[in-house]
Amino acid sequence: MRILLVLAHPLENSFAASTAAVAKEALEGSGHTVDLLDLYREDFDPRLTIAERGSYHAKSQDTSAVAGLVERLKAADGLVLVFPQWWFNFPAILKGFFDRVFAPGVAFDHDPDGGRIIPRLQNIRVFLALTTTGSPWWVVHLYMGNPVRRLLKRGIAAFCSRGVDFRMISLHDMDRATEAKRKRHLERVRTLLGRLR
Repeated sequence: MRILLVLAHPLENSFAASTAAVAKEALEGSGHTVDLLDLYREDFDPRLTIAERGSYHAKSQDTSAVAGLVERLKAADGLVLVFPQWWFNFPAILKGFFDRVFAPGVAFDHDPDGGRIIPRLQNIRVFLALTTTGSPWWVVHLYMGNPVRRLLKRGIAAFCSRGVDFRMISLHDMDRATEAKRKRHLERVRTLLGRLR
């Protein structure tokens, strides 16, 4: 498969960067082709433009400013996101990636009768999220209801590709995670992506 691996973290020496490196190595080791999209290193601007928002409900949305990223998404068979959760949400740069690249005419079509949107990313068969949280497991799941997982699985993945294989693995309580715990998490990532077919 051709995998679009999206990294969203400003620091080059971050744990997210290490996770992306392990993911890339495991995927390539299993024979997949990996297109690494490092949003910060590629200087992605997350701000939706006036033209993009203005054409959102038009017959053809203006995605010219992100045409290269749209083509990379359309060329992929799988999508792997690597990011930290900040304030129980996506980093702004990743949210902007969804806003600008997962656009009408690219990731979905509007139902002309006003119903549920129509998925267009049928090329994406696998959708994985590799993430960390600063909070303990119980805060994310029991108190907050795991909002990022819900948004990704029930919203973005389900609305953009029917029948997509969605999985998410998280390292919780990242700020207090020991080196051994971090290594175990990276091994989980390596195992999961090494088995991807």
